[in-house]
Amino acid sequence: MQPEQAFSRLLQIMDDLREKCPWDRKQTIQSLRQLTIEELYELADAITDEDFKGIKEELGDLMLHIVFYAKIGAEQQQFTITDVINGVCDKLVARHPHIYGDVQVADAEEVKQNWEKLKLKEGKKSVLSGVPVALPALVKAMRLQEKAKQVGFEWDNREQVWDKVEEEMGELREAVEKGDQDEIEAEFGDLMFSLVNYSRFLKTDAENALERTNKKFLRRFMLMEEMAAQNGKRLDEMSLTEMDGLWNKVKEGE
Repeated sequence: MQPEQAFSRLLQIMDDLREKCPWDRKQTIQSLRQLTIEELYELADAITDEDFKGIKEELGDLMLHIVFYAKIGAEQQQFTITDVINGVCDKLVARHPHIYGDVQVADAEEVKQNWEKLKLKEGKKSVLSGVPVALPALVKAMRLQEKAKQVGFEWDNREQVWDKVEEEMGELREAVEKGDQDEIEAEFGDLMFSLVNYSRFLKTDAENALERTNKKFLRRFMLMEEMAAQNGKRLDEMSLTEMDGLWNKVKEGE
């Protein structure tokens, strides 16, 4: 089956579901919103795990949601799936003048810079205005820094960024010593923002790195619980020293 045929099949199924299925008929853009967010996070999990079977499945779920929103948009005479597709095609052509025009670029970084300049010409009031308010804080920090970089607001090298990290660590330590909780939170935020900056210079995705650590901690902790149970115990019945011993055994087993 060709891509065009597969996509037409999905559109037809969407029409059928919207007409015949009670659950699908009652959905609105608002009722779908949270479900879409969940699907996006499931895709993110699959990507972190490099689970290509899962990625394929979650991409399909997201595509269904896109078609669903477009169906509702058409019913309300706002837009159609054709409008959606043509809209992104027009945007891509307009923002890639080095492909569809006569603009010359040296590398991928210059492509990103041109992209932000074109967005400003299209009416964006700020380079940062395209960063969604609802993004998780860690992802938002990365996007804000990446966008600021496109207009030259950037460190020269990673050593400078690490100096900033150490500076923020010192300021956090001072806030902790003073015991000012509001200042502690502010300085902790500054430190995290600086660490995200440093991750970019290391060419590491800070969000993905933290999620990998979350998954590692989850796996190791659950193995600790299993090992404790094999000895007829629960973790809350063990001392910290005993739990630390189990933790080390789990690490050694990996």
